[in-house]
Amino acid sequence: MQLHLTDHQRSLQKAASAAERPRVLESPTREFVNTRVDVDSHPPSSMRPSYFPLALCASLLCLCWSYTLRSSVSWVVSSKDVDVEDADLSDEVAPALLVDGAGLWKANVLGDRLETPGLGEQVEPESEEAAQLSSRLFSYPVEKVKKSGGSSSPPPHQETARTARYIAHYSDWGHLATISTQDKIRGLPFGNILSVSDGPQDNSTGVIYFYVTPMDNTVTDLKNNPYASLTFSEAEGDFCRQMVYDPEDPRCARLTLTGKMVEVAPEELAFAKEAMFSRHPVMAKWPVGHKWFFMKMDLIQVWLQDWIGGISIIPLEDYLKATPF
Repeated sequence: MQLHLTDHQRSLQKAASAAERPRVLESPTREFVNTRVDVDSHPPSSMRPSYFPLALCASLLCLCWSYTLRSSVSWVVSSKDVDVEDADLSDEVAPALLVDGAGLWKANVLGDRLETPGLGEQVEPESEEAAQLSSRLFSYPVEKVKKSGGSSSPPPHQETARTARYIAHYSDWGHLATISTQDKIRGLPFGNILSVSDGPQDNSTGVIYFYVTPMDNTVTDLKNNPYASLTFSEAEGDFCRQMVYDPEDPRCARLTLTGKMVEVAPEELAFAKEAMFSRHPVMAKWPVGHKWFFMKMDLIQVWLQDWIGGISIIPLEDYLKATPF
């Protein structure tokens, strides 16, 4: 059915269409059209994302490049190669080792100052010279120790006396057990690691020598009770590692010497000095103010376990007659 519009209806329809068209503003120079925002155009500045946080993070990262993280605990390590043989280790220069806990290790590094743990007080860091000395005071080139011409393989386990002499000679350190004089453990066992020697590499005696200081708790114990036990383990060398023996495996031999600790007599000092310093060259430069002196162990018993099935108590005569080579 066809509809016929009156003139009035047509005029209303035209007015409605005109209202929906965009408005055109006339200007003396140019016409501006108010159109809708195109979805492909850039949004207004108020709607754009802010790049300030990203710029701030980038700035912080750039600043961090000039800093390094440091642990709360530091050790004195010298980058220069200081020869301990030529260094001045007099009491005035060498750090007071064994006297204060800050002599060797420095803890809690705070900028350029150091805080002694437990004391709450700050001390100045060591001078460069003292730091070099303290880092080398207990080290020496391996080449300075004479190599033995003897075999590095242990003797057959059936040769118990020779095995005991072998362990005693080729061990550079041992565990010495004493009866403590310290207040909290008075009368109880106390163990300490000490460097030892039974003679130069080419001259084994079976007698164990020590180079000690009265400042050591072990020496204080020995002044009160001179009897002690010194234990060695074959695990100190390479044999047990090569054989994949645990240190507690009976086939990884262990030796315990028990005796009386005595000061070396004047007529024996030259040999004791050669025995210790040839095996531990750095000892010759330790600070004399610590009153180092030589001791040895007068043997009472030689105890050995070097195989499965029990231990051996080796007669002293057999032990002293045997040779480790």
